[in-house]
Amino acid sequence: MTGQPVRLGAVLPQAEIRPSDPGAVVGFTQGLEAAGYVDLLVFEHVLGADSASRPDWTGYYDHTVPFLEPLVLFAHLGALTSLSFMTDVLVLPQRQTALVAKQTATLDVLLGAGAGAGTGTGAGGGSAGTGGGRLRLGVGIGWNEVEYDALGVAFRSRARRLEEQIPLLRALWTQPVVAHAGAFDTIDRAGIEPRPPSGAIPIWVGCGDAPAALERVGRLADGWIPHPALGDGERLAAAWALVRSAARDAGRDPGTVGLQGHVVLRGGTPAQAAGRLGRWLELGASHIAVNTLEAGLAWPQAHADVHAEIADHWKTLNGSA
Repeated sequence: MTGQPVRLGAVLPQAEIRPSDPGAVVGFTQGLEAAGYVDLLVFEHVLGADSASRPDWTGYYDHTVPFLEPLVLFAHLGALTSLSFMTDVLVLPQRQTALVAKQTATLDVLLGAGAGAGTGTGAGGGSAGTGGGRLRLGVGIGWNEVEYDALGVAFRSRARRLEEQIPLLRALWTQPVVAHAGAFDTIDRAGIEPRPPSGAIPIWVGCGDAPAALERVGRLADGWIPHPALGDGERLAAAWALVRSAARDAGRDPGTVGLQGHVVLRGGTPAQAAGRLGRWLELGASHIAVNTLEAGLAWPQAHADVHAEIADHWKTLNGSA
């Protein structure tokens, strides 16, 4: 993201917010803002499967893990902080496209324009998905077939459905009337109002390094959210090169595609995690988020303490200490 400062964010440790005390969540996010963070990233699930009744269950989460719905959460926190927000990620294909367009447009209006992560111009324009608003919509296809079944969407259709949803969302956000007849959605000369104040909300796509998924990011997305399992080494660098190549092949300027870095604390110290910030700068990340999940920390204070320490490292790295 040439000429613009890299943004530091934090991943809300959703699975470790026990109990789901709204006061603790607000206090934690206000503490992030005071420490110098500018972005809050929140992942989600609508439903968790009962793993006890499924001996072969291999999913990351089950019905016992707490998840606050991110769009509702952002509306609440947006009135109490000046942080910007990103879903990391929203499982878009299991949702009605028009409803997501309406919810996110309303959220963008409520958050207000003029500061934060910004509005993108969609595939082919903008500067790494940045602009004037406070919302980035991170989306992905998910993995939980039980959740898809409960929401009435065919699990095997999810990648093809995402391909249709991304341009349709942009159309609904930017056009007063939309006529669309696709494989999954039909809109017969209708539109949403109000629409996002500054145009299309940036759409970032989260995925691993499957070639088809990387090609989709380069062709359609304002930014890429690499799966944390890719790390920050050669595998990640090779995948990022493929994203940029796909953008070029689609007639886009690769410099308009943002990269969301993830620094994971698990298994290390805050100083070691902070040391990975520079690696993401080398890779060309436009945004970096610190993830304190599964690090044996007590919610909320131990998480907050680690974030404060890493924020101090970040200030030193950027020469602003």
